[in-house]
Amino acid sequence: MTVTPAIPATMRAAVLHGPERLGIEERPVPAPGPGEVLIRVEAVGTCGSDVHYYRHGRIGDFVVREPLVLGHEAAGTVVACGPGADARRIGRRVSVEPGTPCGSCGECRPGRYNLCPDMRFLATPPVDGAFCEYLAVRQDFAHEVPDSLTIEEAALLEPLSVAVWACRKGRVAPGDRVLITGAGPIGLVAAQTARAFGARDVLVTDVLPHRLELARAVGATALDVSRTPLREAEYAPTVLLECSGVPAVSGEAIRTVARAGRVVLVGMGGDEVPLPLNRVQNYELELTGTFRYAHTWPTATALVESGAVRLDSLVSHGYGLAQAESALTVATHDETAVKAVIYPQR
Repeated sequence: MTVTPAIPATMRAAVLHGPERLGIEERPVPAPGPGEVLIRVEAVGTCGSDVHYYRHGRIGDFVVREPLVLGHEAAGTVVACGPGADARRIGRRVSVEPGTPCGSCGECRPGRYNLCPDMRFLATPPVDGAFCEYLAVRQDFAHEVPDSLTIEEAALLEPLSVAVWACRKGRVAPGDRVLITGAGPIGLVAAQTARAFGARDVLVTDVLPHRLELARAVGATALDVSRTPLREAEYAPTVLLECSGVPAVSGEAIRTVARAGRVVLVGMGGDEVPLPLNRVQNYELELTGTFRYAHTWPTATALVESGAVRLDSLVSHGYGLAQAESALTVATHDETAVKAVIYPQR
């Protein structure tokens, strides 16, 4: 029989009150509602969106107007169940899919639940996230993970899902040549995912030597575009996964895509990008955006379990919950930072 720790009445949470105003507070442990499970959170990855909220207090139209708990890349252990939830899940290790759609709108019914207009997404105002010791989520969005995955890998199935969704949107298939702009966490997992989907070669661009070395370590060719401009590389990809979010990078990369190629805009940067319309029209390029993901956790889990994708190598720093602010700022003074993970139980 699985024995779980006693559930306390209160918990610690890292709460954002405004730009660069983050503190540790004591909050009640949430009670799981109907169909929900309570998770003892054991690892949470920090995302660029968390950093952006911390620095600026907003991302586009999403504004932090009241105290907000950040963090949406979470994993842990189920310790309690609400009414109607499966009690057999207590003691199981899970990875959290952080968005809860309505399930009944015109986007949810065909399966495009990532586009649900009533989506409640962890750490997106006004919904609290996972930089806390306990989290209640709908049981069907708490995905069980095999024992072979570390708790860090379980948490990072969320950014891997972004990469899986991007590769699906780009229809990456055997024989494709894939260009990935940006060797951040998403670019690095996208490179591995593209390989797993059958791409015959993958080129990753960036300007930071450490990140380019990580790209090489996962089997990609790396190009330092601060030394060799992309246009001089003579690489004509059939699929572009733009993960940098830098508008100028997007425009330059689109100009390299081969005829009938697919362009997937993954990174979030400026509101507008320079679009080389002649290239898009004359080469009949397909261009699409991505917004989160849908139905990706089984594939992401299988990719890690099989060894096709390595996630532990992304973890560059680890912090206890009380050091959440350090986790959000480490990249400002350490260029080797890739993915900082917070361990709320520490």
